Amino acid sequence: MSIDDLKQLQSKIQSTKKLLNIESLQKKMEQLAEEMNAPDFWNNQENAQAVSQDYQDIKKEIDKFEDLEKRINDLLELSQSQDESLASEIEDQTKKLQKEFDDYEFLVLLSGPYDKSNAIISIHAGAGGTEAQDWAEMLLRMIMRFADKMGWKTRILDESRGAEAGYKSVMLEIKGRYAYGYLKSEHGVHRLVRISPFDAEKMRHTSFALIEVLPELDDKVKIEIDPKDLRIDTFMSGGKGGQSVNTTYSAVRIVHIPTGISVSCQNERSQQQNKDMAMKILQSKLNILEEEKKAKERQEMRGEYKSAEWGNQIRSYVLHPYHLVKDNRSEYESADPESVLEGELLPLSEAYLKWIKS
Repeated sequence: MSIDDLKQLQSKIQSTKKLLNIESLQKKMEQLAEEMNAPDFWNNQENAQAVSQDYQDIKKEIDKFEDLEKRINDLLELSQSQDESLASEIEDQTKKLQKEFDDYEFLVLLSGPYDKSNAIISIHAGAGGTEAQDWAEMLLRMIMRFADKMGWKTRILDESRGAEAGYKSVMLEIKGRYAYGYLKSEHGVHRLVRISPFDAEKMRHTSFALIEVLPELDDKVKIEIDPKDLRIDTFMSGGKGGQSVNTTYSAVRIVHIPTGISVSCQNERSQQQNKDMAMKILQSKLNILEEEKKAKERQEMRGEYKSAEWGNQIRSYVLHPYHLVKDNRSEYESADPESVLEGELLPLSEAYLKWIKS
């Protein structure tokens, strides 16, 4: 590659750094470092862990850009030496750096108001009993594998298991920088076609499951909810969590009467913790509902609106008679559905983000 190519790459790195506002991230990291050095920092364990994770995520992002800048500057310096014996090495290193930057440039697509937030994922089995419930569990495993690959932390908040296998519904929290931004591509109905492992005649079955993806709202975002609009029920937890959790009425269900939205949480250690988490999720749902309402009004004015009904699946996974994953929005296709179900979601996420930006 020529010096002009290197300078062009250097310019792209600098432009992306400005778009991601790395300078403001450095200031935030310094503020978090001060907070972590306070003598009473670990008095609130939950807050301390959240702050520490935020610090590590920001540091990782800043370190990456500093590394990219240093390497491109080193390559420019080497290329000006006119030592022909270094030409091959410079070209190899430049290609490697270009590939790394192309992968990292993906973050520019994550510029939505909540993209950096943690995510709340709910998975609901569709009609079809055991088949659909097993499909819901496969999707849960896919999401958790992806989160593990990204270095995020996951925690089951609520679950309703199927009688034979899988889940009727399950909700989990995913903590990590850009978790919502990466995972919002999964929001919608997912369709599976396969030979059923529960069918003695080995017939082909089609199953559906719905994935809901919500951003975990920052404490600064407050949605006003009238207490009169809420019905709060308590019941005995049926999930994991130890003897005391399963023998007391610690589980909480909150129903927002005007919208009919219902949120349950049962895997926290106390009724109050379950109630706090359920309220946080309800606020996220109401916030998204209001944003979707505004988006629908804007799209209807332009004549573009299409309802997101159960039959309008966003993605199909075909395991028989051929192998294919196809996203119906971005039109991304892969002939390797097994790897997608093992958590290889980055290509699908990137294709979706490019589609919504187009």
